Amino acid sequence: MKNQFIDRNLVLFNVLFATSIVIANVLAGKVVMIGSFVIPAAVVMYAFSFLFTDIIHEKYGKEEAKRTVQYGFIAQIFASIMIYLGMLLPVAPFAADTQAAYEILLGQNYRFVLASLAAYLVSQHVDVYVFSLLKKRTSDKHKWLRNNVSTFTSQLLDTTIFITIAFAGTVPNLWVMVLSQFVIKMALALLDTPVFYFLTRLTDTKQQVNNQNPLDA
Repeated sequence: MKNQFIDRNLVLFNVLFATSIVIANVLAGKVVMIGSFVIPAAVVMYAFSFLFTDIIHEKYGKEEAKRTVQYGFIAQIFASIMIYLGMLLPVAPFAADTQAAYEILLGQNYRFVLASLAAYLVSQHVDVYVFSLLKKRTSDKHKWLRNNVSTFTSQLLDTTIFITIAFAGTVPNLWVMVLSQFVIKMALALLDTPVFYFLTRLTDTKQQVNNQNPLDA
């Protein structure tokens, strides 16, 4: 009964993780302004993925977090294939004008796809590694430290790799783009720290109740 309860939570966090990644890729074409920073909307959505991997790592261990990263990679590949197939399907004559909008919104430049996948694989695995390293050294203390340090490190790598591959040779002063996006990502990481504490403590509380009342699981 206990394992069934834990598995349901783990499945939920994996679903939320994969959803945040896929939605981030879909929203990559929308540009937003936060203060004086102009960034893709994907930056905001993608930040949630690191929150969910940290929660999974904290509650279920390093191997589960690594498995989540692998599932997320598969989800990205699958979503990209489905979007591409959708573009190939013949459009209805009365809706021909929507095809251009579809391609603008969901059409993916091959450099962006490559940049996204490369940045994802490196940054997410680094996040798991750094989180694991800090957790071994801090045990059950200083959750905020491993949550934020692992996210800051991985987000810096993610931003640098993506922007370099996607825009090198086409946009001057890439470091400005890297810095502006990284500042926003750091702010989001700090803001989601209370959520990290809340969700990890919530699952702790529910697990304790489940242990005391195994027949209610």
